Amino acid sequence: MSTAMDERRQAEHGSPGKLRTALGAAAGTCVENYDFVAYGTASALYFGNAFFPESDPVVGTLLSFATLGVGFLMRPIGGSVGGFLADRFGRKPVLVGALLVMGIATFSIGLLPTYAQVGVLAPTLLVAIRMIQGLAFGAEWGGAVLMAFEHAPWRQRGRFAAIPQAGNPLGIALANIAFLSAAPLDSDWSWRIPFLASAILIIVGLYVRLRLAESPEFEMVKAEGKVVRNPFLTVIREDWRNILRIIALRVVESCAYYLTATYLLSYITKRNPDDRTIALAAVVIASVIAVGTTLYAGRLTDYVGRRRVYLAGCLLAVAFGIPMYLMANTGQPFLIVLLFIIGIGIIHAVLTGTQAAWFAELFNTRTRTSGASIGYQVAASIAGFAPFLAVLLADSFDWIGPALFYVAVGLVGLVGVLATKETWGPKQRAEVDALIRGEADIDSVEAAPA
Repeated sequence: MSTAMDERRQAEHGSPGKLRTALGAAAGTCVENYDFVAYGTASALYFGNAFFPESDPVVGTLLSFATLGVGFLMRPIGGSVGGFLADRFGRKPVLVGALLVMGIATFSIGLLPTYAQVGVLAPTLLVAIRMIQGLAFGAEWGGAVLMAFEHAPWRQRGRFAAIPQAGNPLGIALANIAFLSAAPLDSDWSWRIPFLASAILIIVGLYVRLRLAESPEFEMVKAEGKVVRNPFLTVIREDWRNILRIIALRVVESCAYYLTATYLLSYITKRNPDDRTIALAAVVIASVIAVGTTLYAGRLTDYVGRRRVYLAGCLLAVAFGIPMYLMANTGQPFLIVLLFIIGIGIIHAVLTGTQAAWFAELFNTRTRTSGASIGYQVAASIAGFAPFLAVLLADSFDWIGPALFYVAVGLVGLVGVLATKETWGPKQRAEVDALIRGEADIDSVEAAPA
């Protein structure tokens, strides 16, 4: 795509396979999130006993969440490598490779021996596989959402970029359904089966992704000889401020999720083991609702802008931190389900539905995957230790500690919103309309948001 007519056609209508590409990206993010969240759920419910049985309950939970955090530490490395490769050689190869590596690592967890069988080798292998998971997941996100973003009509990028994001809660729902289904087994199979079952999703995801076309915007950059030799260093040098903004915006979403779906799940279960099934079912219900909320939030940003929607999500997070734990402490099934619906189905989904288009628009095509991925995954590495810190805070200050922690990450998100300019409003829409009419060139329009 090198002519002005092709550029205008892409801006107005997007690629012929834009919906197929978005759904294919969503299939992959669904699998990746199934794999990653399965580990978080197993950490909260099973791994403390299976891999750290000689510790007391608090220390066992801490060690289990620490291995969860190790995977997050690897995500910035995966994001940097994946972003570099995607900006240098194309989005599609990164999507396929990341999914394949993640799938093999997750399936392997289901085959691991426990501490009772091989001693310290068991947690050692667990940590090693977790590191591989983190690398693959770090490489996954940028390529997936940017494929959908760059194939979409420019006036509907929020809508299309949100489709891969909707794969996140869908993967979460499937992971928790798997754990709910296996829970009655009351043995190691209760956590092994969900990991082994991921093989089915991996095969489907790989089949879909191998059939996708490369990003038209990357192809255009490549045809014009504008591919950056080292996109990682270029984006660090030229756009480090936007990377910091993404970190602040992403911290609220990621921390809020793991403080709800991982730590709060453990908190409720420890208060009353009989509530485990209720809490898991609540996560499933909330995740299904989140699919619709994510898609709606993305579509809404095409009309009112990215910044306003994200601001609403951050304000809700600040307001909900303390009520969330008051609801959990009642032990009432209805309130437990409701708090997960609000925390995951509304707050988290509003933020994720807005992120993809907003983050992508902060960078130009040449370094877009690197810039968005670095900021996104650095924030994720911070959030990976949120459950670990919540355990420490609860041990010292009871429930008010993690509740105020949740409020604090919401405030960090508000700072990020205030520090980040709007990238899609009346000015940008007018510029895109001018491009479609042939009254502007693509370079001037692409540079405007950044």
